[in-house]
Amino acid sequence: MEDSVESEWTLKSDASSEPFPYCCSACDCSEEPFHANGFQNRAKARSMSMPSAPSSAKFRRTQSLHGPSPVTTFGPKACMLKNPKAVMHIQDPASQRLTWSKPPKSVLIVKKIRDANLLQPFKELCLFLTQQKNMIVYVERKVIEDPAIANESFVSIKNFCTFREDYDDISNCVDFIICLGGDGTLLYASSIFQESVPPVMAFHLGSLGFLTPFNFDTYQSQVTQVIEGNAAIILRSRLEVKVVKEYREKGSVEEMSLVTNGDKTMQYQVLNEVVVDRGPSSYLSNMDLFLDGHLITTVQGDGVIVSTPTGSTAYAVAAGASMIHPNVPAIMITPICPHSLSFRPIVVPAGVELKIMLSCDARNTAWVSLDGRKRQEIAYGDSIAITTSCFPVPSICFRDPVNDWFKSLAQCLHWNVRKKQSHLSSEEEEF
Repeated sequence: MEDSVESEWTLKSDASSEPFPYCCSACDCSEEPFHANGFQNRAKARSMSMPSAPSSAKFRRTQSLHGPSPVTTFGPKACMLKNPKAVMHIQDPASQRLTWSKPPKSVLIVKKIRDANLLQPFKELCLFLTQQKNMIVYVERKVIEDPAIANESFVSIKNFCTFREDYDDISNCVDFIICLGGDGTLLYASSIFQESVPPVMAFHLGSLGFLTPFNFDTYQSQVTQVIEGNAAIILRSRLEVKVVKEYREKGSVEEMSLVTNGDKTMQYQVLNEVVVDRGPSSYLSNMDLFLDGHLITTVQGDGVIVSTPTGSTAYAVAAGASMIHPNVPAIMITPICPHSLSFRPIVVPAGVELKIMLSCDARNTAWVSLDGRKRQEIAYGDSIAITTSCFPVPSICFRDPVNDWFKSLAQCLHWNVRKKQSHLSSEEEEF
């Protein structure tokens, strides 16, 4: 693969009048950030973790789901204890914008596989980025091996690179990501980057569009705005999941080499949800759910869903949970067909540590899947540890986080209505 000029993205806020920009820790701030539309004088907003002086002035509610930042001093002597290990800083979501420390030079295109309808948009986008924007385009090798694309001559153009999932590390090569397809393409793009994720621009060219706010009709102007740094973003939180498999001696040297300190630990970054279910067994699953080390309940039913706010509009809402805006820092726990009248979907703070294990009286093993992938069996002694990740997915907004979210809800509702009407019409024709 060809090396690209590495660029950094940072968050910027317009909620304060401080003269200096807010850069991420990876940015040395030694040069003036790249701007094209006059955002260089906007500074970061005060986070909830920062102390503030007491004041009798009234706080004006900003256009944010979190409201004004609260005062952290209580009376003349009391204040909130600082946590030196804190990693979460809540910023006004309405003020989050994208900026570049250097002009972006490379882009990863994630395309839905085996979809002939995406061939022409994919071709147009690649030619636009390589010829007009002079950017390096990364594409997964299996996309190029698709029979519908394999014979196309544009694959051999300059600045075109391929990679293989789980073999090639492109985390330091890609400046931003463009997804062509449905929500699944953004989930797949998230799975490629297990740490810091480049900004993601998702075009709605699939069936569902909760996570894909852009239409492809005006892609040239929209991509140009992103390259110039003129875009709002929303940070979609992910779950850090550790699956710990207890070592079971089976007399195999190969198996012993896979474990460390007796156990095998696998770590994943999950954008939508972690689903733990009963698998092929006909028995109800029986799992213990711990929160910060305390046993909360025993889940008896078909399983349990642990989701992010982004995942609340996926499997969780089908199982009876509420829909939560992605800016809300939370984790959702939703039972699947619980054998209980008291266990209902609950929402817990984003920073808690969840742990799921098989109950001692479970009659069968369980199975876990992560964003619908990496499905594996959970046996006695195994555990699943879940918490909010430090590496969110910075999703580029078409307008702003609130309008985009409600627009996606309306579009998906209309899509379901049209699908139902089409189904009824086909039944009437058959009758």
